[in-house]
Amino acid sequence: MLAIAQSTAVARAIERENPGVSVELVGIETQGDRILDVPLSKIEGKEFFVAELDQALLNGDVDLTVHSMKDLSLERPDNIVLAAIPARENPRDVVLFGRGVPAKLAAGEPLVVGTSSPRRIENLEPFLARALPDLGHSPQMTTKEIRGNVNTRISFLSLPDDDPKKIDAVVLAFAGLNRLWADAAGHDALTQLLDGLRWMLLPLKAFPTAPAQGALAIECRAVDIATRGAIGKLHCADTQAAVAAERQILNDWGGGCHQRFGATSVTYDGLGSLLFIRGRKPDDTFVEETRWSELPAVPAPRWDGANWRDASFSSRVLTGEQPPAWLTRPGATFIAHSRALPDAWISNLRDNLSRRVWTSGVASWLRLASQGIWVEGCAEEFGFEALQPTLRAGVLQLPEWPEWTVLSHNQAVDTWPGEQVTATYEVQSADAVDAEHPAVIALREARSVFWTSASQFELFREWIPENCQHACRYGKTYFYLRDQGLSDLVVFPDVSEWRQCEESC
Repeated sequence: MLAIAQSTAVARAIERENPGVSVELVGIETQGDRILDVPLSKIEGKEFFVAELDQALLNGDVDLTVHSMKDLSLERPDNIVLAAIPARENPRDVVLFGRGVPAKLAAGEPLVVGTSSPRRIENLEPFLARALPDLGHSPQMTTKEIRGNVNTRISFLSLPDDDPKKIDAVVLAFAGLNRLWADAAGHDALTQLLDGLRWMLLPLKAFPTAPAQGALAIECRAVDIATRGAIGKLHCADTQAAVAAERQILNDWGGGCHQRFGATSVTYDGLGSLLFIRGRKPDDTFVEETRWSELPAVPAPRWDGANWRDASFSSRVLTGEQPPAWLTRPGATFIAHSRALPDAWISNLRDNLSRRVWTSGVASWLRLASQGIWVEGCAEEFGFEALQPTLRAGVLQLPEWPEWTVLSHNQAVDTWPGEQVTATYEVQSADAVDAEHPAVIALREARSVFWTSASQFELFREWIPENCQHACRYGKTYFYLRDQGLSDLVVFPDVSEWRQCEESC
């Protein structure tokens, strides 16, 4: 069904871009469709999912083929050309959990997670062991290799407990769910299958995906110039650059569909491209790294705001002991920082499984999970703006943003869209900051400064030297400092990259 949904979407896009052209779909069964009782890790051959499609194309039975690009090997026939890579869908992986999972976690029972991907098996347990809510027992799990189309794999979650195919969770490509949701037939089927399930959208740094996941490849015969021209109108150069970076890792290390590492590239305006890599190389070497396309010059001496954060600020809870009524009702909540959830509210949110929780980054996610809170996803420390396209994905069936509640600190209330923003704590100066404060003395000598928050910038603003380079992480702090009109502002993925640049620049 997914192959039909994404091929249909491509066909309609070609017709829109080429008035007068009509595209007919031809269904072709591949080995990947027929052989469902063999784990992918035990299947040999480079073109398991595409061989029959290639033959139909070369025979002239069809004029073009549509593939999930992650299924294509690096080496393709010379007489077949990649005519277009359309704009990419969300590349992330998602875990869907069955209705009985919260009860199993509370009872300390291990979860059975279905996936046939060596990469997912490699990276899944280390993350879920910390990201699942701690309900009195440390989450435990085993993986089970499963095959079948998306709908079949989701259906395994609702089987009776005594069925040998029953699983508690399944890992899927979020892009596939989005494409099925956009397809009329797929939408109807998913609506029933997803009812009552729980979500986790996995962050890319902790769980990078298969190279090119979420991207489609449209191929045709190399000699068919007319078809190449019609398809080429769908090409997205940004997507091509991203998947090229990811597939280069596959070329360097090998592994194909058997690889145990993920590699995903993302790009943010003002920041550049980041390539997240995690897992094991074919020689069993473990790797976890982030490759950044930028390496700005950072002058010395430098002032590291992260070193002065605790010395400059403390937080104070602003809420009372009585939890608000909305905390016990269905809905969605964004927690801007783990400290924004008052202790007195934890038990209410933990027990309300109908309230869907998202947060700012992985660190906050893991702290909330340790308190028993089910977190569905996070902004991955790149700011709420970067998360908004994901929250708008229809398949998640989240409320419209004005219906969300936001928990944040008092100085950030006015920066959030919508009206249901609650200041649960305030950020205040931990001690008197004056001209003789050690942080101020150090700041006066700096030529480059890394700010950890807008509050920190305002606290020290009057002592910032002229012609000083300003740096910060991508996210709310960046957008605030940019709006202050700073002429020399450099954005970094994290303070660690700024420090590394300090050593190398």
